[in-house]
Amino acid sequence: MKIFCVGRNYSEHAKELNNDIPTAPVIFMKPNTALLTDNKDFYFPNFTNDLHYECEIVLRICKNGKSVNEKFASAYYDAITVGIDFTARDLQQQQKEKGLPWEIAKAFDNSAVIGTWKTISTEEKATPLLFSLKKNNEVVQQGNTEDLLFSFEKIIAYVSQFFTLNMGDLIFTGTPKGVGPVAIGDTLCALLREEELLRFAIK
Repeated sequence: MKIFCVGRNYSEHAKELNNDIPTAPVIFMKPNTALLTDNKDFYFPNFTNDLHYECEIVLRICKNGKSVNEKFASAYYDAITVGIDFTARDLQQQQKEKGLPWEIAKAFDNSAVIGTWKTISTEEKATPLLFSLKKNNEVVQQGNTEDLLFSFEKIIAYVSQFFTLNMGDLIFTGTPKGVGPVAIGDTLCALLREEELLRFAIK
């Protein structure tokens, strides 16, 4: 299983981090040890003092494919959920300043949290998806896939140019504006439309 992630896929999020708007999807990966499921507690790592949540729609790849044509790409995922791409923002900044890769800030253990999967129909794939994140019962992020810079289909087609997609691979599709820090004692709750699919505590 591979975990692909898309950076800067909502323009307002790129702006809030003072990043340029990309002209092609920004892709990075996480190992399978990054995955955290079943609403398990997340334990705050000791190597960062500035850990940020990034709530995203996550796709589950349902068939193998290479160099997928965009017009057929919607057939390559069959379920969606909400997830959190955790980022050690202080480490990320340090690595960027040195011109170094920043996997240590993005791909660490349990940094890819996912909720309950929901199967998605062909009709649903054609309609915008609303999602949100609550921290301690307060809404901190709201997203609408209508605002994606690169659609799910464009992402799948682009990623598959470089990496063979396999059944069970995951794609984190990008976070909207409103990212921010978490602390021990916080509870995060992510919703797709109005349905809660993910709730876990920061320990």
